[in-house]
Amino acid sequence: MRSLIVLTLWALPVLAASSTGGRVTVPLDGNWQVADSVAATDIPTSFTHTAPVPGLTNLATPAFPDVDQYVGRENIRNRVRFNEMPASASTDKVGLPGQTRNYFWYRTTFRVPAKKAFALLKVNKAQFGTAVWLNGVKIGEHLGCFDPGYFDLTSAIHWTGDNELVVRIGAHPGALPETALAGTDSEKRRWTPGIYDSVAVFLCDNPVIESVQAAPRIATSEVLIETRIKNYGPAGSFSLTHRVKTWKDGREVAGSGSLKFSLKAGEETVRKDVVKIPSATLWTPENPFLYVVESTTGGDNTSSRFGMREFRFDTATQRAYLNGKVYFLRGSNITLHRFFEDPLCGRLPWDEKWVRQLLTDIPKKMHWNSFRFCIGPVPDKWLDIADEAGLLIQNEFFIWGYHKNWDTDELIRQYKGWMQDNWNHPSVAFWDAANETTEDTLGNTIIPAVRGLDLSNRQWENTYNLPAGPDDPVENHPY
Repeated sequence: MRSLIVLTLWALPVLAASSTGGRVTVPLDGNWQVADSVAATDIPTSFTHTAPVPGLTNLATPAFPDVDQYVGRENIRNRVRFNEMPASASTDKVGLPGQTRNYFWYRTTFRVPAKKAFALLKVNKAQFGTAVWLNGVKIGEHLGCFDPGYFDLTSAIHWTGDNELVVRIGAHPGALPETALAGTDSEKRRWTPGIYDSVAVFLCDNPVIESVQAAPRIATSEVLIETRIKNYGPAGSFSLTHRVKTWKDGREVAGSGSLKFSLKAGEETVRKDVVKIPSATLWTPENPFLYVVESTTGGDNTSSRFGMREFRFDTATQRAYLNGKVYFLRGSNITLHRFFEDPLCGRLPWDEKWVRQLLTDIPKKMHWNSFRFCIGPVPDKWLDIADEAGLLIQNEFFIWGYHKNWDTDELIRQYKGWMQDNWNHPSVAFWDAANETTEDTLGNTIIPAVRGLDLSNRQWENTYNLPAGPDDPVENHPY
């Protein structure tokens, strides 16, 4: 386990329920019914347990036996090395389950308040793998454990009456194909499944806003707004409007005016528009000032929070810079998925008061301004709080080592989804490709494939390898 290096969508934006003519959000967090199975195909007929969403399956009532019993191959190798297991125990499989089941099934029901042209389910994060059925119709599957899963519900949703939603997740990493990853923590001895981030249904009219990326340009006091829009209805002419407000008091400070465009039936477009913010207040750990951009197409609207800040490293001076000035990072690591193994974990990672104490009160007492999030991702709410607390996060993708069976294209897709879910957060200072890894695929293939997607041009740390870019940070391991 290393120390912090520098101490010495389609992603839908943050949303709120909207009025007639715009987006409606149906939150699905709460207690869901849960069942388990060996087979992946048939939905159970009986759900006799309940568990919180977001949360972990080891919080189910009544409890499932052996819910998190699984030994990953990396941990087996560690145990062999320290003579805790015989050499014959080593395996090239993903790992060895200590339970008979392979899957957990989560079920809930919901109603929608209005009929819209499009209905989308977002499962923010779940492990291990996600498959969705609505009203008995299979909608699709998502392999990622660290990025959101999106599912088009339009064809199966009941606009009046109840909707039955069933989500299947793997009970352990072995439920995923060997070409997909579930994490490779060699020191982790319990692998607990769960829908561990929020779930919601979004109802939209056309044209639908699929994603918004807000990239600050502090030298010119502007924000570059990239909007991905898709028309699921007939061809037409539309307009897009951006309004920038201060987050705390809702004061409007800038706008785009009406931006006209046309779309054919089924057509998607990506717009890049610049909005000037006169005398913008910069985001810093000392003054974590936040803005919100409200975007609307008439049929759909979203609200995306951002901060006016730029963070970079400089090879020539060997320094980090925040908003053009030398800045020193002081902090530590947070390995949340290790905490999932702790019997005292319980529901604390989803208790906002507890998380705010962890990310706001304690760092201020320690005079810290930085954390590395590693080994497993945090729920989205954590980064919202980090934005408000003024933390600079080294955001690490959650693999340790590299396995020959992984599919590179699937990895790139998951890196993209992870980035898109995080890049509007001013707290996310730079990307980190992996933990303590020498695989050159990271720097030669994966980082080049995704770097340009981030319009804020965050730099990448390339683990044990040489930097993938000229001003990327170097990871130093004196031990």
